[in-house]
Amino acid sequence: MFVIIGLIFVLYVLHRLYQQLFPSSDIDPRGKYVLISGCDTGFGHGLAIELDKQGFNVLAGIYNPDNQISLADCLSSRATVFCLDITRRADIDAAYEIVKDKTSTLHALVNNAGIIMPGFIDWISIESIRKTMDVNFFGHVAMTKKFLPLLIAKRDSRVVNVCSMAGFVTFRASMSYCASKYALESFSDCLRREMSAWSLRVSIIEPGPMQTPLSEGQNRLLSDLWIGLSSDVKERWGEDFTRNELEQLNNALIKHNENPQKVVQALRHAVTNTVPRIRYRPGWMSNIFFVLSMLPAWMIDRLLAMNSILPADVYKQPKE
Repeated sequence: MFVIIGLIFVLYVLHRLYQQLFPSSDIDPRGKYVLISGCDTGFGHGLAIELDKQGFNVLAGIYNPDNQISLADCLSSRATVFCLDITRRADIDAAYEIVKDKTSTLHALVNNAGIIMPGFIDWISIESIRKTMDVNFFGHVAMTKKFLPLLIAKRDSRVVNVCSMAGFVTFRASMSYCASKYALESFSDCLRREMSAWSLRVSIIEPGPMQTPLSEGQNRLLSDLWIGLSSDVKERWGEDFTRNELEQLNNALIKHNENPQKVVQALRHAVTNTVPRIRYRPGWMSNIFFVLSMLPAWMIDRLLAMNSILPADVYKQPKE
């Protein structure tokens, strides 16, 4: 067994070394259309600008209409910016008509839109869980199904799904987000295997914590959630526990967040390269946690519980 594991590791290292020494070429961007969701800020915004500079015809979906003019000003006349809420069927249908009016083939669909609604399972509502799944999973599934005919109209088109290291490691106070990313990972693998006959390439981006408005707003969202909890839930968990969790989250976001340009470059490679990878793990945190995810579950539990304190009600439990 150890010999097999060692052989696999050596082959993996040699493969990555070969990729570094002999990188594959990029495609010709002329006449190729790329549809990106969630271009208001963060990864989608940066990718739209990057691909536009390279000569692609960028189709940028934004959630907030107030961002339409500012993004359009950053792009060339080839680009099209339009409102897109991927949880609304009418918006997806309208986006399809916009794209179909311009081209009968789509080079790439980048499913990037996403939300984070942190909170412990005992804190969050079923409605918030459904909202997270609607945006981070069902919305991307709906977009992919709608645009699939345009993607498989030619060989080597691609779907690029922005997942997370939370798609292979589950963290406390982030159940709905992690569950949505696990689901998107599974969908991506299934899509790649089912559509291989059409040579549709499917890439999965699994970044660690990055310096984006989405990740940096988690602390405030968790704090606001705590304020709105019922008195019995607050009593069960306690102020000290909550203060400690907010401090740990804040430290993680400040100390370990990385440059989002790492994700933009991974996305760019997945869209533009002749041989895109199946998985990209931008940032050192993602790579470290991928290795840790292979440890026994009880060991991961211990590692993720480090520096945490017990909720208030635990001390009230009767001892046998």
